[in-house]
Amino acid sequence: MTRVAILWHMHQPYYEDLVTREHILPWVRLHALKDYYGMVAILREFPDVRMTFNLVPSLLVQLEAFAGDRARDRSLELSLKPAADLDEHDIEFVVEHFFHAQRQRMIDIYPRYAELLARRGGSLPSPADRRAAAARFSRNDLRDLQVWHKLAWIDPLYLDSDPRVRRLVAKGRGFNEDDKVQLREVELELLNRVIPEYRDAVARGQIEVSASPFYHPILPLLCDTNVYLRTHPDSRMPRERFVHPEDAAEQLTRAVTYHERLFGRRPVGLWPSEGSVSDAMIPLVAAAGFKWLATDELILARTLNATFSRDGRGHVEQPEWLYTPYRIRAGSVSVTAAFRDHVLSDLIGFTYAGWNADAAADDFVGRLVEAGRRYRERTGGGEALIPIILDGENAWEHFEAGGRPFLRALYRRLSAHRELRTVTMAEACEAPAREVTSIFPGSWIDANFYIWIGHADDQRGWTQLAEARTTLDTVAAGSPAADAAREEILIAEGSDWFWWYGDDHSSAHDLEFDDLFRRHLRNAYRLMDKPVPDELFVSNISAGAPPATQTHPTALFTPTLDGEETSYFEWLGAGSLEIRDTAGAMHQATRREPLLTLVHFGFDEDHLYVRVDATRPMVDLLADGYELSLKFLQPDSVRFSVRQAQGRLTGLYWERHLVAQAGQATRAQWLERGPGHAVVAAGTVLEVGLPLVDLNITARGTAIAFFVAVYANGGEAERHPAHRPIDLVSPDALFEARHWRA
Repeated sequence: MTRVAILWHMHQPYYEDLVTREHILPWVRLHALKDYYGMVAILREFPDVRMTFNLVPSLLVQLEAFAGDRARDRSLELSLKPAADLDEHDIEFVVEHFFHAQRQRMIDIYPRYAELLARRGGSLPSPADRRAAAARFSRNDLRDLQVWHKLAWIDPLYLDSDPRVRRLVAKGRGFNEDDKVQLREVELELLNRVIPEYRDAVARGQIEVSASPFYHPILPLLCDTNVYLRTHPDSRMPRERFVHPEDAAEQLTRAVTYHERLFGRRPVGLWPSEGSVSDAMIPLVAAAGFKWLATDELILARTLNATFSRDGRGHVEQPEWLYTPYRIRAGSVSVTAAFRDHVLSDLIGFTYAGWNADAAADDFVGRLVEAGRRYRERTGGGEALIPIILDGENAWEHFEAGGRPFLRALYRRLSAHRELRTVTMAEACEAPAREVTSIFPGSWIDANFYIWIGHADDQRGWTQLAEARTTLDTVAAGSPAADAAREEILIAEGSDWFWWYGDDHSSAHDLEFDDLFRRHLRNAYRLMDKPVPDELFVSNISAGAPPATQTHPTALFTPTLDGEETSYFEWLGAGSLEIRDTAGAMHQATRREPLLTLVHFGFDEDHLYVRVDATRPMVDLLADGYELSLKFLQPDSVRFSVRQAQGRLTGLYWERHLVAQAGQATRAQWLERGPGHAVVAAGTVLEVGLPLVDLNITARGTAIAFFVAVYANGGEAERHPAHRPIDLVSPDALFEARHWRA
């Protein structure tokens, strides 16, 4: 008999901004509608099939909030808003984002949804493209899009049998607001059925529920980022080493506690985030009460200093080494480990989507049978264990009918097979046959951690995380603010933010992931009452990041600084930034127009000049208590702020210095330097002239980078550009010749 241990990994990162309470992306909610319920509910049809579901706590916390109608994301809000009440910004968002679904399997199969996509056209890379596409949609079109955006994600079990869902699909178009209300009822019903369905499957003994560390961090990197040097000894590393095994332990123990509350029992199994393992984490895993963990076959090969070769059909030629559980011993403690067959797992994840369901199931079962027979031949009759471990949600949108025909075909064959027996991972790992005293450090991808720390963007993120974590250690623990800051940092330790950095993976939401990572760290600093490092307002993305909508200066000029547009030609040689094209957070539940509209900037031989336009006269904004600040990244640690106090307009330089306070660690503070020789004038616009020498710029051709920020009520209200600073170079001797035009 061959034992088959299938583990479906269900995972989403933590999308909620704990300050605004907004969920920045909708994937927890949408996958709950399509995958999380149906993947376990379908097992009621196959009571003899046993398996394991790995449920990540960061997913479950958000799922509970959405099921309780306590969570919101902008897509949800706009799906519920009456179509007649959508404003122009809402419409642009809906037209851009309500087609995020796999086209062939989730859009094209529904004629009205496909028609709406054709009306929109392809990608919408610019604001002008978004406005033009939005103008092509009537209110009836928008209402139909609101429905189809959600209806296409409804679980196939509901699509097949629920009369409410079947009625909406049959109606197809011309939906009304009552249809949207009914679809919301279905949505909440589905969300509330997910966790109870897993509880029921556990109670009847059909599944095991295993866990991952709470916010899905890479445990070996939390223990010590230098573990990466084991496989990449010459790699550049973050500025600050991250060594916090106590955080790794907390992520584990919190996962155990949460699972016990939700499912009534402590999990005994662990899928470590991204299958990542190292010697340093084994005692932490054992101390948290886990009995088994799983990772990839390449980790086993590296651990054994061996190679798993495969024949032309993909069958492993060393089955006696792979298809058995191992005891990993670390001193006096041990954990059992199973190593997935990544070829078989990847067939489901990446190959079978294009196959007929029965043919795919026959092929897969045939491979399992052959693998078991080869194992018995090599071991003289032993019982093989074949672990199949893969993502349990993202593959199915590429399959016909959400993968249900394939799963039914597969489970039907496994239920009745004479040579195959499905088991949970705990059952699979009860009697480890072999023991190792060290495990090779790496993940399920190439048995290393390159994806998460190998690229310069990753390393920048780890540096920011390490510095925030070090800052947390200077704050007295126990206060609500300190606890909240710690939570933000634990969230930022998650693997997903680093997955999307670098040039190895990309999606339509790279900027959202990048912004959310930095937002969690910014929130942490604010909760700790510490200055937020300016670099946390700058995108970490260097590969393919969209540039700011900026033009560069083309001539030297000296404007009249009087707060008014004296003449059209006054700022003619300046560069510019149009804020309406670059403003705002990635998503805001309540959108607000930015106060600023346009920034001009440029030089004469000795000065940097900046002009700022707003939605109303700048003199009025300043009189209302707003403050405007030019925040320089280059030269570093310089700001210039303009405010009005007691009826007088003042401009002050600030510099960041390290200050030692009695009884406290050294910290960075912004100290007033005085106005220098700056000139400021506010009227219809704000005009500022800053001597280059006041900015510590004494050499020609010096790089300059700055943001324009608006402060209100002591906090930063907006900052422009959103992801990249305004980049300039102070004029050198060839500046005018370089830009001269006949």
